[in-house]
Amino acid sequence: MPRPTNAQVAYGSTTVVLFTLAVLLLADVRSAGAVVAVAALGLLLGLLVGAALSPGGRRSAAMAAPTVPAAVPRARVSGSVQSAEARVGEHSLQ
Repeated sequence: MPRPTNAQVAYGSTTVVLFTLAVLLLADVRSAGAVVAVAALGLLLGLLVGAALSPGGRRSAAMAAPTVPAAVPRARVSGSVQSAEARVGEHSLQ
């Protein structure tokens, strides 16, 4: 299961908070059962908003797996560079 994007979390959380506050203030809900029902509806709506932002079944170019470049043949290297490569494993004080 892929992780939610930052946009999905932000929009979903904002939807939950704003919907729940708006309904509680506008409907003048006072009973505990109604508050729980409004909170549950807010969470459900937040999940739906977050899921609506997902790319669906398609994978965007940013989410696509990175491609591995083809092997590049090694060019001819001058003798001084070749000898430097041969000395890589030597101790630095020698």
